[in-house]
Amino acid sequence: MIAFFRLIRWPNLFFIIVTQVLFYLCLLLPAMTDGNELNWYDPGLKLDPFYFILLVISSVFIAAAGYIINDYFDLNIDQVNKPDSIVIQKHISRRWAIAWHGILSTVGVVIAFYLSWKFRNPVIGIANFGCVLLLWLYSTSLKKKLLVGNILISLLTAWVILVIYFAELSISRFDEAPYRDSIKAIFKFTVIYSSFAFIISLIRELVKDIEDREGDARYGCKTMPIVWGVPATKYFIMVWLFILGAALLIVLLYGLLKGWWLGAVYCIAFIIIPLIKLFTGLQKAESKEDYHQLSGLIKGIMLAGILTMLFFKWYL
Repeated sequence: MIAFFRLIRWPNLFFIIVTQVLFYLCLLLPAMTDGNELNWYDPGLKLDPFYFILLVISSVFIAAAGYIINDYFDLNIDQVNKPDSIVIQKHISRRWAIAWHGILSTVGVVIAFYLSWKFRNPVIGIANFGCVLLLWLYSTSLKKKLLVGNILISLLTAWVILVIYFAELSISRFDEAPYRDSIKAIFKFTVIYSSFAFIISLIRELVKDIEDREGDARYGCKTMPIVWGVPATKYFIMVWLFILGAALLIVLLYGLLKGWWLGAVYCIAFIIIPLIKLFTGLQKAESKEDYHQLSGLIKGIMLAGILTMLFFKWYL
């Protein structure tokens, strides 16, 4: 059982759950109830708690299946990059790994299509089915191509937030002014958080590529550190760090103008300063352990960014 939870990367799945729950509770519900006392069964809210839980289960199962299939096809590379972390063949057979991938993917997609049917919205089912296919392609070939795999994983990370917005979105209700105003407010925050998720995930993927370049090179991967070299990859990451930092400062200024002082102090302490530390640490990093520590720092920044949703529980 412990090996299975290691295989599906349970901390990452927990992170997905936290992200979606916070977005739902702190952004979607307050916006859709216009700041009034929350009514869990508000008839104006399409994504009620039951359907939301199903949506989270679908997201988590598809992500878990993606981790399994990635480890399945990465077995040789992982024997070089992280031999102590291997689960498939050591604790779980390849046959059972494929079986679990099929079970989790199927359940996740069936739930997604059920929600699409209930909401009369084909986007959720089609997109989540597409996520399964893309994760398979990523594991078999796309991750070995320059930037393609990195961008794909970053987009799928952003989809964790986008899927909630699209589940609630109802084009037919745009003639209702209260609904239109609420969904537009949610759209702004969806763009902010999904963009943050995309950029920080892309940065982490590239740092991991530098860390894993030895095993990747041995098995024919064409990742950026292998094709462009480590120095060029570092510069590329720094550009994205600058873009992320500049965007966050703009959002921070907007928050200060709104009087959100507590949120601004939190962002400076737990996001902006760690980003500066990441920038300087990347310049100095040389060993595999250095990049591993930077990857851990990025995870902390991701978590801190997601936790800012708590402030909007009161700001909206």
